Amino acid sequence: MTTAAAQASPNIALIKYWGNRDPDLRIPANGSISINLDGLHTRTQVTFDPGYDSDRLTVNGQNLSGPALQRVSRQLDLVREMSGVGEFARVVSENNFPMGAGIASSASAFAALSLAASTAAGLDPDEAELSRLARRGSGSACRSIPGGFVEWQTGEDDASSFAWSLAPADHWALVDCLAIVSREHKPTGSTQGHTLADTSVLQPARVSDAPRRLALCRRAVLERDFESLAEIVELDSNLMHAVMISSSPPLLYWQPGTLAVMHAVRAWRAAGTQACYTIDAGPNVHVICTQAASTQVAARLRALPGVLEVLTAPPGGPARLVESRQGQA
Repeated sequence: MTTAAAQASPNIALIKYWGNRDPDLRIPANGSISINLDGLHTRTQVTFDPGYDSDRLTVNGQNLSGPALQRVSRQLDLVREMSGVGEFARVVSENNFPMGAGIASSASAFAALSLAASTAAGLDPDEAELSRLARRGSGSACRSIPGGFVEWQTGEDDASSFAWSLAPADHWALVDCLAIVSREHKPTGSTQGHTLADTSVLQPARVSDAPRRLALCRRAVLERDFESLAEIVELDSNLMHAVMISSSPPLLYWQPGTLAVMHAVRAWRAAGTQACYTIDAGPNVHVICTQAASTQVAARLRALPGVLEVLTAPPGGPARLVESRQGQA
């Protein structure tokens, strides 16, 4: 019996990943840039045991089967193939933030799973190898392996599509004020949503312009230029949701509370507050702001109609191992 546990943070994409060039390998249609979110995390323990007759999955205290277990087993199969371990595993995972609501729970989940499973199986992958492995479970999970401000290059194949740190977590004192307008599990998950991207006539234009947006975002991050960052981050988010809304069938994740936050943030920035919004595949809104503005921004968000709560997270570090042992129950 071998056991390892790992912890990883979700990430918020400043330049979005939406659509796959290769859905099996999760090679993205375009590159992306994100920030890991400190204080929000998934902690996952993996135990390989010769006594198990199948893989087992427990998430937030609930035993899961069906598609969720199948997806985890596929990831474990990759680790078993890489390591030569033939045993089934028990996976126990916990999140301290809402799942399936557009807060990148699959990113932190598969980053933590990949690190824990690799370690339990006796592997010692480097950061790029671990990022590639996490990508196979959930594309955005590859960005939760490195720390801080992270870029994921598209690549041409499995070997060349991975993420690395563009800048460390302490490079820029930003805060993500996450406005929760719904805790419900979204009806269409990101994995299914990616398959619909190419049904939108807007997706080719979004993808072809991605290198320009990536360059602008990269420069804004490295130069700590908030106004430039805000402009390109909101544009990129709007473009992704335009693709979603115009897909077949359409994906409309926004709720009244979502729109209330978007309008408010734009008004606040026009009045001088350094804040901008970005929205992943869900209704909840990430409001990126400077640390100096974060207390005021969080208070304003809590006062908006439709906002249930506000979580705050500065840039976070990489996925990390929290436990590893052999031959113990």
